[in-house]
Amino acid sequence: MARRSVGARAVIEVAASVGINGEIESSPKDLHPVVLAENDQVRKEKVGEISRLQNIAPYAITEPNADDEITGEREAYMASILEMYESSLVERTKHHLGYPVHVYVKYGALSNLQHFCINNCGNPFTESIHGIHSRQFEVGVLDWFARLWGIEKDEYWGYVTNGGTEGNLHGILVGREVFPDGILYTSDESHYSVFRAAQMYRMDCVKVDTLISGAIDCADFKAKLLRNKNKPAIVNVNIGTTVKGGIDDLDCVIETLKTTGFTKDRFYIHCDGALVGLMMPFVKYGPKISFEKPIGSVCISGHKFLGCPMPCGVHITRLDHIKSLSRNIDYIGYQDATLMGSRSGHAPILLWYALNQKGYKGLQKQVQMCFNNAQYLKDRLRALGIGAMLNEFSNIVVFEKPQNEEFVRCWQLANQGNLAHIVVMPNITIEQLDEFLRDLAEKRAIWLQEGRLQPLCISVMLGRIIVLVLCTSKDLFNTESFAYRYICVIVL
Repeated sequence: MARRSVGARAVIEVAASVGINGEIESSPKDLHPVVLAENDQVRKEKVGEISRLQNIAPYAITEPNADDEITGEREAYMASILEMYESSLVERTKHHLGYPVHVYVKYGALSNLQHFCINNCGNPFTESIHGIHSRQFEVGVLDWFARLWGIEKDEYWGYVTNGGTEGNLHGILVGREVFPDGILYTSDESHYSVFRAAQMYRMDCVKVDTLISGAIDCADFKAKLLRNKNKPAIVNVNIGTTVKGGIDDLDCVIETLKTTGFTKDRFYIHCDGALVGLMMPFVKYGPKISFEKPIGSVCISGHKFLGCPMPCGVHITRLDHIKSLSRNIDYIGYQDATLMGSRSGHAPILLWYALNQKGYKGLQKQVQMCFNNAQYLKDRLRALGIGAMLNEFSNIVVFEKPQNEEFVRCWQLANQGNLAHIVVMPNITIEQLDEFLRDLAEKRAIWLQEGRLQPLCISVMLGRIIVLVLCTSKDLFNTESFAYRYICVIVL
């Protein structure tokens, strides 16, 4: 079968024959490859009210030729596509700065397990009729997180999820089952999955204002609680917001609930810890997230700080709360309270491997490195005359968005309005940051000369932030490293 390359990529599309009634025929007779030019890739289609802009050149599925088994042409073709794809991943990883993913962690020791379809369907604490599972790894991971978050083995329930979104969906669902008429409160800088949960579960949702740091404004939270005192409160607490890395003050949230008359039997708190939730336990003076406080559930993402090579997460809630969600499923032979049913059995093994490999001290060291490198990036940006912000206990540096889409895409910068950010993960080195800074400085000078860039003032977008150094500490991370303890006074 003839193939041609388009630019650096070989693109093949299959044209399938369509019957008179509009259905695809079971045995198409006229399958043939069509090479698509790059300029033809932008296609816009309307699906209901959703506008879809497609600019992805697909690696399409094609039918094998009769002699492929003899010539080996198909195997060679697929190998070339995979090799090209791997090369592109290596290259893109060098410029991956804007999203919280710990890329290119090596899990070679587990490669032999990829030959098995491992399914942890249902409750991780019950032996399944289906014997190809990794529950022993999953429960080991869950027990580790239970100790981290201060809850006894016989008091918690949880599972390894497909990611932070599933953790939020499950945590908020548990809250709704505990309080069917409850109102969901969450800050307006919460992850979109929180608002999706409210939509899916048909819950009343109240958006709470945030401080400039991105953390929830407890004064506004109090005002909105008082308007709905007759209904229970289901509260989403962000342990690090998506854009600014702002951490909601859990103690303040709990105190606000108490002072407005909400007793423990009238509120449920879910903590969305996606990235920062796994970092805070390793910072001595960081906000403490613990089931010793009246919280209902916590979730984190496993593919972010830990660096698992597939999206996954960990969700833990109180055992007493889960009973309302459990259902007997005859097909699998036990009760199930998970959302997705079938779940990857590889993810718990990857989490178990990462936690054993790094250990508490290894994770603590990585947290310290991320914070130090984030401080370095913020200082260097400001030295270049670029407004930058870094919250305390955060590895997310916010700065003015470069006014050039090609540059933004090259460095894969996440942005919101006129703000962009870099998430300084364990795999990001000082050398990578220096390369980014050099590129930004050079390009920015050109943009200014050409008149394509009007310098933005980050203080206009965020408000003025005055940093007061309160004290110095040598044991912020329980190490000999030197760090500043500070608070931000916001001047609007």
